[in-house]
Amino acid sequence: MTTTATTMELSADEARRIALRAQGFLGAPDRRAGARGVLRHLGAVQLDTISVLARSHELIPYARLGAVPRAAVEEAYWSPAPEPHAFEYWSHAACILPVEEWPHFAFRRRAYRDRPQWHHDLPDAAYKAVISQLRAEGPLTATELGGAKNGGEWWDWSESKVAVERALMYGEVVCTERRGWKRVYDLAERAIPERFLSQDPSDAECLRRLVRLAGEALGVGTRSDIADYHRIKAEQFDAVIADSGLVPVAVEGWGKPAWADPAALATVPRGRHRTTLLSPFDSLIWERPRTERVFGFTHRLEAYVPKPKRVHGYFAMPLLAGGRLVGRADPARSGTTLVARQVSLDSPKAVPAMAQALKEAATWVGCTQVRADQVTPRELHAPLTKALS
Repeated sequence: MTTTATTMELSADEARRIALRAQGFLGAPDRRAGARGVLRHLGAVQLDTISVLARSHELIPYARLGAVPRAAVEEAYWSPAPEPHAFEYWSHAACILPVEEWPHFAFRRRAYRDRPQWHHDLPDAAYKAVISQLRAEGPLTATELGGAKNGGEWWDWSESKVAVERALMYGEVVCTERRGWKRVYDLAERAIPERFLSQDPSDAECLRRLVRLAGEALGVGTRSDIADYHRIKAEQFDAVIADSGLVPVAVEGWGKPAWADPAALATVPRGRHRTTLLSPFDSLIWERPRTERVFGFTHRLEAYVPKPKRVHGYFAMPLLAGGRLVGRADPARSGTTLVARQVSLDSPKAVPAMAQALKEAATWVGCTQVRADQVTPRELHAPLTKALS
């Protein structure tokens, strides 16, 4: 790291290592804090419906901590006693968020309330009926509130589903857990501790806090990197960055202004690198331009790409080893066998790391065998198969 008269300059390699440490992949993990600690460290864990190896919100702590029990992950997020540790809301996407950050999403709740209408028409009576039912009966799923659908396509929601989702966006209702992947809704006045519920920060205070948290979670990032973390608009970022506590830096090869967490610049990142498969929804790699800039690695989720057009597979998971992205695998389970349907490797040096990552993942999800089907380049199929045996 070098410092000019006004701005610290970072090499591309220094920025990469800072990002890895900030995201929990370089240095000793805080195992005592567990999945709950990972959530607070990252500030947001993205949810997604896809479950291949495991659901994405389970893969996030696994990637950083290793084989943390999956039940413990769910408990860390959703356990209500003695008080809730997290809530679900719209951040980078649908995310699990630390409960103490409830006040700082007030700006988004206010923005949703200010919209004259979104997605569906809804009679006032339907909204009031859902709130009354939750108040009388306690936490309920959309099915228990009267049914989630009208009988058409998946987006053809019933009035009660529209109402409870609107109440969620407004902050009158909170998702307190997922039951069979269905949201369980409760009134915010019951689910959120009063000391958080009673706070009402201004939009500027909310944005300043979330920009700072995003900068800390990333270590270093451009405007688009930091703003995208909680899906803040560029003009909102510009309005608060000077007072956020992040400091401007220049990163070799980035070609864009960047900012860093001062604490991330205070010491040189050192320690052991994690070797692991990453969910495509992991905050280390969820923004493609940043992943390409930091790691020189282009990755695209192909789950929504027609099968004939897929290159790397339905849910290809990048392989992190030695602080770099060196391959990817598309996993599936067949009985007690973890099948890597497609594997791509940057070089023969990535074979041991891929074998290690696949075997550890298999053990974590209860598989006793691992098989690699298609491997690119093909000459690495035999070495990988040998390493897996």
